[in-house]
Amino acid sequence: MSTAEFLLDARAVIAAIETVIDGKREVIETAVTVLLAEGHLLMEDVPGVGKTMLARALARSVDCSVSRIQFTPDLLPADITGVSIYNQAEREFEFKPGPVFANIVIGDEINRASPKTQSALLESMEERQVTVDGASYALPEPFTVIATQNPIEMEGTYALPEAQRDRFMARNSMGYPDQAAEAAMLRTRESGSPLDRLAPVVTLDRLRKMVGTVRAVFVSPAVEQYAVAIAAATRADRELRLGASPRATLQLVRASKARAALDGRDFVLPDDIDALAVPVLAHRLIPSRSGVSGSLGGEALADITARIVAATPVPLGASGAV
Repeated sequence: MSTAEFLLDARAVIAAIETVIDGKREVIETAVTVLLAEGHLLMEDVPGVGKTMLARALARSVDCSVSRIQFTPDLLPADITGVSIYNQAEREFEFKPGPVFANIVIGDEINRASPKTQSALLESMEERQVTVDGASYALPEPFTVIATQNPIEMEGTYALPEAQRDRFMARNSMGYPDQAAEAAMLRTRESGSPLDRLAPVVTLDRLRKMVGTVRAVFVSPAVEQYAVAIAAATRADRELRLGASPRATLQLVRASKARAALDGRDFVLPDDIDALAVPVLAHRLIPSRSGVSGSLGGEALADITARIVAATPVPLGASGAV
């Protein structure tokens, strides 16, 4: 796929989502970046600001298989992965796939389910497969989980385990709309939801080609060294008890490749790393002292991440293509 074709399709997806979500261009671009980087997105914010609407708009803009899981306290792992049922006619067990078998899986209010149920997504998010009764079943490609969650301070929520958070490529928050966007929403939604009028603008085959274009983006050794240096700095920082994992470094580079492609480049710049460091790294970090919050946008951990990025020198040769 040429750069012009890639940008045309990417801008079409962003424009389609903007017909549903007003005034949140940066949040939308982050969501598209994660989709093209073959990652998973965690949207965390207070109820009613459009987290699920963004996830549904992104899913509808692509002509692919989509499923939605409403996470509740009584949800079981088999309700997500599927279950083996005995077929009396064939006299053997038959696997019935669960809703996780889709290109885009929307997990609504993921932290309202118990940790046991949340763990049902661990294998699928990392290995793109599901194992039930000793048999493994491959998930469709591409495969992306877009999950929403309320801040853990709210009633009826369970904190996501570290292993679960680490599987999300990025975390983002919607924030409240400005007054102009909120007033426009009142006018446009009197006659119905704009989501009902949203039609796919990209086919699944085109999405796969876009993902292939992102994979081909060049990352110089100097840029790789820069990403590794930032991750290493989080592990040595006194304010952090748990720093970024090697998986985090890998996903930071992958997301940066998608951002470079969306900017019309076939190579990654340090600016791409800087722009994505907070949404990719902050939610994985654990502070060394109590009182440093990571919820509701992760302001404190975001500040720590931004400080580390600012203090990490850019290696020579990392400012352009080779």
